[in-house]
Amino acid sequence: MTALRVAVIGAGPAAIYAADTLLKSDADVAVDLFEKLPAPFGLVRYGVAPDHPRIKQIVHALHRVLDRPGVRLFGNVHVGTDVTLSDLRDHYDAIIAATGCERDRDLDVPGVDLPGSHGAARFVQWYDGHPDVPRDWALDASSVAVIGAGNVALDVARILASTAEGLSGTEIPDSVHAGLAANRATDVHVFARRGIAHARFSPMELRELDHVPGVEVVVDPADVEFDDAAAAAAEVRSAKHVEMVVRTLQGWALRDRRGDPRRVHLHFLSRPERILGTDRVEGIRIERTEYTGHGDVRDTGEFTDFPVGAVYRAVGYTGSHLAGLPFDHEHGVLPHRAGRVHDIDGQELPGVYAVGWIKRGPVGLIGHTKGCASETVASLLADAPQLPRAPRRDPAEVDALLERRGVAYTTWTGWLALDKHERGLGEARGRERTKVVPREDMVEISSAG
Repeated sequence: MTALRVAVIGAGPAAIYAADTLLKSDADVAVDLFEKLPAPFGLVRYGVAPDHPRIKQIVHALHRVLDRPGVRLFGNVHVGTDVTLSDLRDHYDAIIAATGCERDRDLDVPGVDLPGSHGAARFVQWYDGHPDVPRDWALDASSVAVIGAGNVALDVARILASTAEGLSGTEIPDSVHAGLAANRATDVHVFARRGIAHARFSPMELRELDHVPGVEVVVDPADVEFDDAAAAAAEVRSAKHVEMVVRTLQGWALRDRRGDPRRVHLHFLSRPERILGTDRVEGIRIERTEYTGHGDVRDTGEFTDFPVGAVYRAVGYTGSHLAGLPFDHEHGVLPHRAGRVHDIDGQELPGVYAVGWIKRGPVGLIGHTKGCASETVASLLADAPQLPRAPRRDPAEVDALLERRGVAYTTWTGWLALDKHERGLGEARGRERTKVVPREDMVEISSAG
C-alpha cells in the first residue's frame, strides 16, 4: 500500500491516456478512474458519429489500458454527488480532473431559446445513444439550419441529411434509426461567419460530406473568394490543411449541380443575426459579412431570411464546474500551469491536476490528448515526493465507501459483460453493434460482473 495512489475524474481518452502514462512511468503507482456514466470512453463512445467507425477504433487502444493491473474503473459514480473531492483526498495522494467539455457554448442571438433551437452537443448525444438523453427527437422540419464552421457542424449536417437506410450498417441505436426514418429534412443550411480560408473543417471530414448517398453539397461561387490578408492569416494557421479545404470548397462551387433529392448548403461570410419565430423556430436571419483587408470580417448590414423549422448550434463545447475546484467560467476550463490546478489568485492546489479539454479547452483531435497527458503526468510525478500521503490507503476502502452510500457503481469486469451484451444485440439485428440499453439496465448488467 506504499504505491502513489491517483484518482482520475473521468474515463474518456484524456483520463485513460493519463492513466497509461502513469502506469508506464518508473513510479510505483495505482490509478482509479471515476466516471459518472456506467460506461467508459467518453466522447469516443458518445461524441463520434456512428458512421465514423475508423475513429471509434481508438477504443481498442483504450481497452488495453483498462485491462492492465494497477488501474480500476468505478463507473456510474458522480464526483460531487456520490463522492466529494474531500472523499478523494482522504483516499488518494493526487487527483486528476479529466471531465472534458460536453456542454454547448452559449450563442447570444435573439430567439435562441425558441422550441426547435437545439445545441449540437445534445443532438450528438442523441444519435450516439447517450443514456441521459431521451430516445425521441423530433425531425419534422424540411429545411434546417446549422450554425458553425467546424467538424461538429459537418457531423450534424451529415446525419441530418442521411437516411436511416444509409446508416443501417453502422452502430446506430434502434431509436435513432427510427427517428431518422421519419426525418423530413431535404435541405440543410450550414452558416459560417467567416470565409472558407477560416473554416475549421478537417479535409477528410469535409470530403466525406460529398460521399453521402443521395446528398448534394452546394456552395455559392460568391462565397469562395477571399482576400490576401485572409489567405495570409490562414497560412499561418496550417497551410496544407487550409489549402486542401479551400480547394475542395472551390471545386464544389464551380461544378454542375447533380440534382440529388437532399442538399447540404455551405454558406460562408454569413453571420446569424437572430432566430425567427413566435412559438417555435420559423426561420433564421443571416447578415452578410465581408473581409476587412486585415484578416478578419465585418458586418455589412445586408440581411437575408431563410425559412427553416429547426436550428442546430455547433459553436463549440464548454466545460462544467466541478464542485470543490476553482473554475474559469469565461473559458470553461480549470485554471492551471502545466496541468497543476491553481485558484483565482494563482495559488496552486497541492495534488490537484487537470488533463484534456477541461485543461486546454475543446480544441485538438483525440491524438493531441497524449501530449497533454504527458505534460500533466510529468508535473504530478515531479511533485510526488512532496505530496502529503492520503490517510486511507487501502483500495478496498473505496469500494466500502461507495457501498455504504448505496452507489450502484460499475466495474471494468462489469463493462466487459455489458459490451458482450451490446454486441449480441447488434449481431441479432444484423448490425455491428447497438447502444440502446437504458442507463438503469446498463448499471444492472455491468454491476453483475
